[in-house]
Amino acid sequence: MSADLAKDRQHMVEAQIARRGVRDAAVLAAMAEVPREAFVMAGSEASAYDDEPLPIGEGQTISQPYVVALMIAAAAVQPGDRVLEVGAGSGYAAAVLSRIAGRVHAIERHAPLAIAARRRLAALGYDNVEIRAGDGSRGWPEVAPFDVIIVSAGGPRVPEALKRQLAVGGRLVMPVGSEETLQRLLKVTRRSETDYVSEGLGGVHFVPLIGAEGWRGAPPAVPRLADLIATAAEPLPEIDDPAFARAFDRFAGRRLVLLGESTHGTAEFYRARAAITRHLIEEHGFSLVAVEADWPDAAAVDRYVRHRPAAGGEPPFQRFPTWMWRNVEVEAFVGWLRRHNAELPPERRAGFFGLDIYNLSGSIAAVLDYLDRVDPAAAAVARQRYGCLTPWQRDPAVYGRAVLTQSYRSCEAAVVAQCRELLGRRLDAAATDEGDGLFDAAQNAQLVAAGEHYYRAMYYGGAETWNLRDRAMFDTLERLLDARGSDAKAVVWAHNSHIGDARHTDMGALRDELNIGQLCRERFGDAVALIGFGTHAGTVAAASDWGARMAIMPVQPSAGDSFESLCHAAGPARFLLDFHGDDTLRARLAQPLPQRFIGVIYLPGSERLSHYQDAAPSRQFDAYVWFDTTTAVTPLGPEPHTPADAAETYPFGV
Repeated sequence: MSADLAKDRQHMVEAQIARRGVRDAAVLAAMAEVPREAFVMAGSEASAYDDEPLPIGEGQTISQPYVVALMIAAAAVQPGDRVLEVGAGSGYAAAVLSRIAGRVHAIERHAPLAIAARRRLAALGYDNVEIRAGDGSRGWPEVAPFDVIIVSAGGPRVPEALKRQLAVGGRLVMPVGSEETLQRLLKVTRRSETDYVSEGLGGVHFVPLIGAEGWRGAPPAVPRLADLIATAAEPLPEIDDPAFARAFDRFAGRRLVLLGESTHGTAEFYRARAAITRHLIEEHGFSLVAVEADWPDAAAVDRYVRHRPAAGGEPPFQRFPTWMWRNVEVEAFVGWLRRHNAELPPERRAGFFGLDIYNLSGSIAAVLDYLDRVDPAAAAVARQRYGCLTPWQRDPAVYGRAVLTQSYRSCEAAVVAQCRELLGRRLDAAATDEGDGLFDAAQNAQLVAAGEHYYRAMYYGGAETWNLRDRAMFDTLERLLDARGSDAKAVVWAHNSHIGDARHTDMGALRDELNIGQLCRERFGDAVALIGFGTHAGTVAAASDWGARMAIMPVQPSAGDSFESLCHAAGPARFLLDFHGDDTLRARLAQPLPQRFIGVIYLPGSERLSHYQDAAPSRQFDAYVWFDTTTAVTPLGPEPHTPADAAETYPFGV
C-alpha cells in the first residue's frame, strides 16, 4: 500500500467520519485499519477514499465510508459479538466488522461478488468472517441468534425472519422505505421475545433488498427525480422579457435576496441577476446591491452610479480575475443603475458595494509579486496553493506539490508586510472620498484591525481563510443594512458556494466551513431568500491557474449522477424551481447530490475531482434558476474602457 493511500485513509476517518459525528473509538480504529482500496474494482484504487459509493460490479456498489461507519456505530458492535451482514457486496463492511466483533457471517445475493469477497478477506488474513451466496432477506437461521444484524440494502419493511434471528438485547440496522429512492435508516432493538423498539436515523439511499422478504424482483416504479423536477419547474421567458424578473416577485417581501452563480464567468447568470435586481429596485424598494468584490474597487463603481465625485487613482478591477467584474454584462447594469439614480434624491439612490473588504485578489497579487522577485520556487508553490484556495476545488495534478517548504515559510513576514503596505496605499487613496466617507473609514478601520490575522491565514490557505473571509463579508453586509436603516433591503451577488447554506454541503459537513448564506439564515431567518443558479453545458470565461490568462472554455456536459444532470433531463431550457412549492420534490432533493462549482479557475481535465461536491439542493437554497446552455461573459478587455458618451466619473475609464 502506498503512503498516499494510507494518508488518504486517515483523512477519510478524520474528515468524513469523525467530523460528521461518529465517535465510537472501535469503529474509527477499524475504519483506519481496513484498506478500502482492496475492495474496489481494479482501476478505482485512487478513488477508494473519496466520500462516495463506488461500483463493484453486478450493478452493486461499495457504500460511502461514512454510511458504513454510521451503521456499525449505530449497532453498537462489541468485541465478541456475533454479527450478520446482509448484502456483503465486495466484503468491505464485513472486513470492518471483523476488526471489532467476534464472528461475522455475511450473505451476498450475487455469487460472483461473494466468491471475490471471500478471496479478498482470505488474502488480508481476516479469518473470523464467513461469506455465502443466498437470499439475505431470510437471514442465516442455522447460526442464529445474532447480537447485531446489519442490512446493506433497502427493503419495504424489516423482514420478520431477521427480527426472529436477533438475540434479545440485539440490534438491527437497516434502510427501510416504501419506495426505492425514499429510504430511512432504522435501528431496531429486541427487548424481549415479542417486544421490539425502532428508532429512525435519517434518510439514506441503498440498492434494493431483493428476496422472499424484500422486494420480489424490481421495487415498484416511482416517479423519476428528473420527472418531478420537470413537473415542478416553472419555465422562464427570455431574460430581457419583463415577465422573467416578475417570476421573482414571490421573494420581494424578503429583506435579503441572495443571487448565486455556479461559475464566475457565465453571461446568463450576470444578465439574469441584473434583470431581477432592476425589478426589485424599481418595484419593491431594494436599495443595496452588495457583490462578491473588493470594497475599494466597488466603491469606485458606487461613486459613479450615485453621482458622487470620483476619488482618483487607477480604474477598479485591474487585478486578476479582471473579467469577473470588468465585463459587458456588468457594464450594462452599472449604466442602468446610474440612469435610475439620476432622477432620485441622494438619500434614495441605490448603491453598489463590495463585500470583500480584505481585497483578496490584491493581497494575492502582492504575495506573488514579492515571491516572484525574491524566490521563484516559493512563488510557484504559492500559485498552486491559490489555485486550490476555493473550498470545492482540488487539482490532483498540482495540489500534492503545493507543500510548505522552509523557503516558503521564511517569506511569511515580508509577504504580510507587503500586504499591509498595499492596504495602506489603498486607504490613503480612499481618504479623499466625500459623502459616505465616514462609513468608508469605518470599513477600512475594520480591515486594519483584522488585516494581519487575515493575511497570515490567507498565506497558508485552508478553512480558516474561507471562514474569516465570509464572516467579514457578512459583517459588511450587516453594517450596510444598519447604515441604511431598518427598512433597507439588499440584493447580494455571489457564487453559489457563498450563497447556498454551507451546512447542507460538503463545505460545512466535512470541512467546518461556513458562508454568507448560512450566516444570513442564522441572523435573519425567513427574511432571507437564497437562490442558486446552474447550467448543463456551454462556454465559460475562466483561467487554468491563478494569475493565468483568461480563456473562453467549453463547459463539459454535467456529470450523469449530478443535480445538474437531473435539471438537464427535466427538459426546459430555462426554469425556476421553488423548493417551497412542492413538498415531494423538496423531500427528494433534501438528500446530497453531486453539484458543480466553477470559480475563476476551471480544470476540465479533472472536473469530477476539482469542481463537484455533494450538496442537498432543497436545503442549500430556497429556489434554483436553470439555464440549460450558457455562454461566457464578454470581458471589457485588458485596457481601461470608456464609452464615448460616458461621464468623467465613469468607473472603468482612465
